[in-house]
Amino acid sequence: MTLFSFDNSYSRLPDHMFAEVAPTPVRAPELLVLNQELALELGLSENAFHSDELLQVLAGNAIAKGSNPIAQAYAGHQFGNFVPQLGDGRAHLLGEVISTNGERLDIVLKGSGPTPFSRNGDGRAWLGPALREFLVSEAMHAFGVPTTRALAVVATGERVQRETGLPGAIITRVASSHIRVGTFQYFAYRNDQQALQRLTEMAISRHFTSAEGPLDLLQAAVHTQADLIAQWMGLGFIHGVMNTDNCHVGGLTIDYGPCAFMDGFDPAKVFSSIDRHGRYAYQNQPDIAAWNLAQFAGCLLPLIGPEDTAIPLATDIVNSFVPRFHRSWLAVFGRKIGLEDAKQADRALITDLLNLMAAESVDFTQCFHALTTGNAAHLFNDNNRYAEWHERWQGRKPEANIMARANPAVIPRNHRIEEAIQAAVQGDLAPFAALHTALSTPYMEPSDKTLMDAPNEGEEVQATFCGT
Repeated sequence: MTLFSFDNSYSRLPDHMFAEVAPTPVRAPELLVLNQELALELGLSENAFHSDELLQVLAGNAIAKGSNPIAQAYAGHQFGNFVPQLGDGRAHLLGEVISTNGERLDIVLKGSGPTPFSRNGDGRAWLGPALREFLVSEAMHAFGVPTTRALAVVATGERVQRETGLPGAIITRVASSHIRVGTFQYFAYRNDQQALQRLTEMAISRHFTSAEGPLDLLQAAVHTQADLIAQWMGLGFIHGVMNTDNCHVGGLTIDYGPCAFMDGFDPAKVFSSIDRHGRYAYQNQPDIAAWNLAQFAGCLLPLIGPEDTAIPLATDIVNSFVPRFHRSWLAVFGRKIGLEDAKQADRALITDLLNLMAAESVDFTQCFHALTTGNAAHLFNDNNRYAEWHERWQGRKPEANIMARANPAVIPRNHRIEEAIQAAVQGDLAPFAALHTALSTPYMEPSDKTLMDAPNEGEEVQATFCGT
């Protein structure tokens, strides 16, 4: 049985750009979740879905025909501090396939064992973060947000030692590439212009085929990042760890570690347990994205030209992030209040609503869904201020059908994810399956309306963790 038709362009790059390394086999793999829709897009036949051959490949126990497993090299700024070598410490790029839609896609195992970039880590992941990434990345796909995707979660039958022993798991991630700002930083730090040139060509061929060089690549990256962050903001999403090694040059959401969707609206909200100073708070995400892009621009300078001309050109492009983000933000939030073509004057209307929500910590998702289906007045204690806003809003003649496509009814709330994880640890995947099903059509109210509920007192998850 041929599982995938691999065509591995990244592993044809110079071999110092990655390490050839195979996954480490596991003792007793079990397929817990398979994204059958995505599997078909990757060219898998239905009779392969539950085959032992597929299981062994997804567990890292076997190498599929045509696969050439590698770990990619990259560096990165972590919370502002530059680390010259990071790399795939617990991930293996099995290879690339051309999907049924004609798209070149990476297939990556995460939690599949140590690599030369593991930095004394065990290269493993435990079940909880694997299920979290599956749920959140697939929800983002359903929201229409550019993202990596999840193909499968396999239990390894082994324990992973963290603060305590935990059940091990491997998630299979699929993406249009895994080229990060940190990938460019790795070679810029080493003054390896040949590798930077090859990487630039690779990024253009994978993501921006109309680009004609490093300046075009930078401009395209600025635009896609600005649009992406605006979409995050419109969902109340907090990535949690926007290091440059987690910033994708093609504009994908990547690396779902301490990520979360807000319940009560708080612009300064932080979820990551290690973000003690709020660097990656909700409201800071646009500024951090621009900062990351400035680091990307710095990597490209040797390819652009002499510094006296390259720096002003690159600076102008990075500075274009701000107006592009503001336009995207206005478009995203305009649609959330029913305006397909929001005007600058509508920015105050949107901001006033967000200020009302923040003042009372009104649930972000419930508020916009209530605007879509009726009236959100019941969510506010200060009914007079809300009524005044509502009257102004109605004067703009919002369209419910626009809001229905912009405001999800259900999101992967932290307390529901934790509930699904705890049940799965006990061998019960039913809560995971129910949440995944609801999130596959997030703009429709689920049959189980409790999945739309905000957490009760004592249920709210205040912090999330890096764990995969």
